[in-house]
Amino acid sequence: MLKPDTFALTALLAVLTAIGPLTVDLYLPSLPEISRVLDASTAQTQLTISSYLAAYAICPIVYGPVSDRYGRKPVLLAALTIFCAATFVCAFAPSIQALIAARAFQAVGSSGTVVLARAVVRDLYSGVRAGRELSVMGVIMGVAPVVAPSIGSVLQTAFGWRACFLFVFAAGLGAFWVVWRLMPETRPRTQRHPFEWTALVRHYGVVVCNRCFLAHTVIVSASFAGLFAFISGSPFVLQDFVGLSPIGFGIAFAVASTGHIVGTSVAAHLVTRVGIDRTIGAGALALCAGGLTVVATTTFIPGSVAGFVLPIMLYMVGLGLAMPQALAGALQPFPGRAATASALVGFAQQTSAALAGAVVGHLLATTAWPLVLVVALCGVVTLIAWGGTRGARGVCIDEPS
Repeated sequence: MLKPDTFALTALLAVLTAIGPLTVDLYLPSLPEISRVLDASTAQTQLTISSYLAAYAICPIVYGPVSDRYGRKPVLLAALTIFCAATFVCAFAPSIQALIAARAFQAVGSSGTVVLARAVVRDLYSGVRAGRELSVMGVIMGVAPVVAPSIGSVLQTAFGWRACFLFVFAAGLGAFWVVWRLMPETRPRTQRHPFEWTALVRHYGVVVCNRCFLAHTVIVSASFAGLFAFISGSPFVLQDFVGLSPIGFGIAFAVASTGHIVGTSVAAHLVTRVGIDRTIGAGALALCAGGLTVVATTTFIPGSVAGFVLPIMLYMVGLGLAMPQALAGALQPFPGRAATASALVGFAQQTSAALAGAVVGHLLATTAWPLVLVVALCGVVTLIAWGGTRGARGVCIDEPS
């Protein structure tokens, strides 16, 4: 059994958190092929992402309080069971409608892994220590969006799009085994509360009314929405508009995603020196700069792969700096209801991502501008949110002395 405050447990939590990005990023190179094979439009194919995000947004609201009541481990095992079953159905979906539905059920399972991994962090740590832990997890988790599209492009080229889901299915089974055998329970029975719907509504009301929570959640949601605008639109922009192959797309996506690893690596060291809020501020500046730069490059050097990928990489650096710290800040006021607060953050985060992805998927036709403008807007909103809510955030964050 893994012990708290060890790298092994941190790595396990990072892997659980990475299931979500793996589930989305691995099959991205296959989206144009899925569209052709299943005779679906671009907008219909993009719904395989939006349906996933919509379900992903709703389900954490249940996972949070249920795990507060029954413990982290049994609820996590149930979530992984749902995830594996739905992923198997995805692999053999006969139509785009079946794939859209199966993807929604896949999200029902994977959303629990993220909520519960964050709740475990809050069970064990607080303040700057929690922010550092989430940043270390982010470094490990950041490997997923770098490696996944490359693996997916190879699977797509060699075996077709269904192989991508079979790969994810095998990863889900592996995660289930590791959690079952090695993960400790971090929610003692003495801290569990009876599950009552009236209490559930009351507890969510307490969380939603907390100004510190709301301020950090806006930062998380705005920055994350830009990421999913890129995820939703980049397969079509880089393959259909620019002309990259699935392998080329996987490489371009991996290059952009390395920014997230850089950002989370820097944040893990920076947060212990300057604190959560200044680290978020540095990330917000990078998010805004990346968003505005991709507008400039799309205007003056349209069709340039480097002009598209490098500004997105800068945006990813900002995401790696800001989002783990904003998550820690949102959970900080609720040590006794960490999973409930984590669920609400997840709901806001995934709802904003689903909306951004749907907008990009609906408007994307023959130009990258819908994607570019949404990314830029998200970067600007994040910086404005950071600058405009500092008073609300400062009252609940432990900063280094």
